[in-house]
Amino acid sequence: MSTTDAPDSDASSPGFRPDQLVGFRIGVTSDRRSEDLIAAFERRGADVTHAPTIRMRGIDTEGVLEDETRAIVAARPDVLLATTSYGMRRWLEAADAAGLGDELTDALSAARILVRGPKARGAVRAAGLDDHGMSERETTTSLVDLALREGVDGRTIAVQLHGFTDPHQLERLTDAGATVLTAAPYRWSVHEDSARVLRLIEAICCGGIDAVTFTSAPAVEALFTVAEAAGRLDALQAAFRETVVAAAVGPVTAAPLVEAQILPIVPDRFRMGALIRLLCEHLEQSAPRIETEYGLLELRGRHAVLAGERVPLTPVALALFRTLVAAEGATVARNVLAASAPEALDDHAVDVAISRLRQSLPEPRLVATVIKRGYRLATPL
Repeated sequence: MSTTDAPDSDASSPGFRPDQLVGFRIGVTSDRRSEDLIAAFERRGADVTHAPTIRMRGIDTEGVLEDETRAIVAARPDVLLATTSYGMRRWLEAADAAGLGDELTDALSAARILVRGPKARGAVRAAGLDDHGMSERETTTSLVDLALREGVDGRTIAVQLHGFTDPHQLERLTDAGATVLTAAPYRWSVHEDSARVLRLIEAICCGGIDAVTFTSAPAVEALFTVAEAAGRLDALQAAFRETVVAAAVGPVTAAPLVEAQILPIVPDRFRMGALIRLLCEHLEQSAPRIETEYGLLELRGRHAVLAGERVPLTPVALALFRTLVAAEGATVARNVLAASAPEALDDHAVDVAISRLRQSLPEPRLVATVIKRGYRLATPL
């Protein structure tokens, strides 16, 4: 899938404004060609966090996958752990190209095949193979858990890797007495600057990011892998399902997001420029807007815009204000406001945070107190 077209052309972009994305915070996960992507968002006023998640390596440029495939064919494994649909398809295609397709299929047909999710199951069955079990969650950890429950002592386990080799999961199998063989149809490694990736993950989980762009499926998988290792995978995926926009350059890139029940936006043309335009339009059109007693209110990323006057909000103030805006003038109880905040708040802390929110707004009366009940946005009755 090519993404080499001109990523952006401001002069010819309909509706381009240099303030189009002011207030919005966008995470960029790509390593290669990231400069143009970042520049396009920054020209529109966005705050960009760049945290490349992977370093790609060539796919079998030295015949490594062919050697791995021959070893698995010769071993005739007792168990196959199939981790991704994309990886299984690539592996079988590469085996066919090397003249090993029939031998590999024959060897795997005799194995007990365990899959990591329905997509991997689909790829296995499309190859004419039968699976014998699926992990409870679509993670390598859960798949290895399933294999260990079934017992691996004295068995040969073939593992179709999904780009990033997690040594700990392979060690769990060998420590339980298994002989482990691996096949990596595509290879990548987590970017060495993992601290930047962890900061991006925390920002996503805590409401500090409005959208994240992905230009390859492994970039998505790497973000999930780092989050899982940090114990933040559930929170990360929940943020993408609820408030953070995931923008994928094409359906292949989108696949691991969809597998995680995350609905990404994907341009009709699978090009970088189309991705930029789509994300700009999406953020523009989906920004919450509501008429209040003091004029039209918009929430644009971390900025509140009231009757054309723009003010930045702190993370706590933004979380509370979003909840009030979503209620469209209905009263919101303190405990509901507290639950929406990125940090723990008691009732008194909510009152203090609301006071600070009012002080930061162009019109403090925009947030009204409902005695003994909570707060509401001052909308026309």
